[in-house]
Amino acid sequence: MTETGTITQTQEQPERRRAKVLVTGGAGFLGINLIRYLDAKGYRLASLDLVEFAYPERGRVEVIMGDIRDEAAVELAMQGVDAVVHAAAALPLYPPHEIYTTDVEGTRMVLEVARQHGVERVVHISSTAVYGIPDHHPLVETDRLQGVGPYGQAKIQAEMIALEYRAKGMVVPIIRPKSFVGPERLGVFTVLYDWALDGRNFPLIGNGRNRYQLLDVEDLCEAIWLCLTLPADRANDTFNVGAAEFATMREDYQAVLDAAGHGKRVVPFPAAPAIWGLRLLEALRVSPLYKWVYETAAKDSFVSIDKARQQLGWQPKHSNRDALLRNFAWYRANRERFAAETGISHRVPWKQGALGLLKRAF
Repeated sequence: MTETGTITQTQEQPERRRAKVLVTGGAGFLGINLIRYLDAKGYRLASLDLVEFAYPERGRVEVIMGDIRDEAAVELAMQGVDAVVHAAAALPLYPPHEIYTTDVEGTRMVLEVARQHGVERVVHISSTAVYGIPDHHPLVETDRLQGVGPYGQAKIQAEMIALEYRAKGMVVPIIRPKSFVGPERLGVFTVLYDWALDGRNFPLIGNGRNRYQLLDVEDLCEAIWLCLTLPADRANDTFNVGAAEFATMREDYQAVLDAAGHGKRVVPFPAAPAIWGLRLLEALRVSPLYKWVYETAAKDSFVSIDKARQQLGWQPKHSNRDALLRNFAWYRANRERFAAETGISHRVPWKQGALGLLKRAF
């Protein structure tokens, strides 16, 4: 740890103590990708997560199973830590109370315990959901925050807590990623992948001509690493991150259907009746899609990444198409592992509910 709170790693000088990074949510989709990324750079790593760390890398990681809302678990995980990446969160399909206590109170717990242990740098993973349903593009970091639903609102509150601890002298970079995909990402994207592999056309809300920016998880990991390692005067800020290259939603999703090889097409569907139908299905709890997904699916959705490029020197390597196809190839090779498994995290396919019945019509 340097006087500015950066962490450095020099694999060529093994006599130096290797810096230790704690990843909260380390058993999740982002967590495992980040742990692999940082492991390749030579860091010592710890994971704090509620669920089992069931990956081949387990022997290379200090695994703590626990809740970020539990002070004892966070204290245990924080031992000997040089920096933290706070990626743990309750996602939008969780009950509102779980979202608030995890995303807001849990964030405060992680930051406070880190401060007490003298950890100078905590990279906080937020979300572009803090912008809500915007009326202009591209979105910049100074735009108004207006989160939709419990998740978007909780993410805003968590950012406010991060700023509190930044004001107390900690280095707390805030990263707002677009929806990120890549190997190990399941969740809502399995709806598209399953329909493609089963030789079905795929319905889109609206005409599909809107531009909807995604992000490859490898590019996100690089942005996090830069926030861990750059001097505080560059890293201690808030950054949007997303793909630099992205086409229309119709074009990007069609690339997945083409890769499946069944000759199927994206089928545009009028936005208004589709949204009303999805609102009803969500109210009946028979849809995997939540408000922020279907209310924005027919709209442009992209952020400016100029600040991350200029201040961090970050440059994304993957386009939307690259990210979707990398994830699709991984899912295609691993689909059978998840045949009977569903849930509400990014680690497992989301139950398709009524959409599974609709699939028969396409």
